[in-house]
Amino acid sequence: MSSFPHHSSPALPAASPVQRRPAHRIAACLAVAVAVMAGGIAQADQVEAAAGRIRLGNAVDVSRTSWSGPAFTMNGSGGIVSASMAKAVDAIRGGTGSLDVVVLAASSPGSGSRTPECDAVMRLGGINSCTTWTLTKASDGNNAQANTDIRNAEFVYFAGGDQCKYAAWKSTALRASVQSVVAKGGGSGGGSAGHHINSSVVYNACQGSITSSEALANPYDSYATFTTGMFDWPHYGGTINDSHFVTRDRMGRIMAFVARALKDSLTSGGKAWGVGVEEGGSLFIDQNGLATLSGADAYVVLGDHQPEKAVSGQPLTFSNYKIWHLSPGRTFDFKNRPTCGYYLKSVTNGIADSNLYNGTPVTSC
Repeated sequence: MSSFPHHSSPALPAASPVQRRPAHRIAACLAVAVAVMAGGIAQADQVEAAAGRIRLGNAVDVSRTSWSGPAFTMNGSGGIVSASMAKAVDAIRGGTGSLDVVVLAASSPGSGSRTPECDAVMRLGGINSCTTWTLTKASDGNNAQANTDIRNAEFVYFAGGDQCKYAAWKSTALRASVQSVVAKGGGSGGGSAGHHINSSVVYNACQGSITSSEALANPYDSYATFTTGMFDWPHYGGTINDSHFVTRDRMGRIMAFVARALKDSLTSGGKAWGVGVEEGGSLFIDQNGLATLSGADAYVVLGDHQPEKAVSGQPLTFSNYKIWHLSPGRTFDFKNRPTCGYYLKSVTNGIADSNLYNGTPVTSC
């Protein structure tokens, strides 16, 4: 869902819910309409396919008593970033043996391979198998075979797509199954929508995707919706992930998300941390919370005080966000979070400072 920003046409009056309907909801409605015209309700009911499973590699899971993780990958776009995934695999297996990966998706790829993430994973060293599960309904989170595969795996990767569908798995067995993988020293990760679902506060986009200008104009816009309590990974607490970060100009909206998290007590300790990763970028996070960036830039945005103004229907005012700009090869310690090296940006009455993606780092902290 993060892929589809919504816009109101200037030639129209204030957008109604129908005019602002998210693009993937429109596509779903069109699919149902086509199915009905083609053959009636019976065919329309088949638009949501049954859970699908495709396994590559060894048919038998690895059997091993201990693993050396946890490890995580947080990607700015949907695909596997080989550099960070290889680091996660090696960290989890401790440099020896091989492991099993499960990829979770809520829809099938539009074209090409039906297993693009597993295709990339199988090219890495230390892989025993990679299984793609396509779970199109919330209830598929209780699929017995899917949960067995997850629990037997050592890494779970959430594909790009629609994080609202992933958030719907919170009330199913799948959530605990993924948690069990991390608990045994495995790992989790994802890209785009899959990046969103791996933060402790999830921008779920269940009403549609919001732009930076809309979020700053009203941080309580009906499209700014959140899920908490899905996952809370070691050393990664208080975070709100965002993807496609620079390409889609999402700094403003993550500022609004951070303000909302603080105002609504979605995080603890009086702080909220936005983690925005650009397309092609990936943060590998090791068992000690040390993140290393590959591929493209990333930003960590800290709000450490209450917003001066965050009210429904009114523009945001928030002074002095602390922003760390990471380039490939740079690290960020999520366990011992830095207190220096950031630059400062503010939002006043919904207008953000200029040049949000660059600044002079503060060194006298």
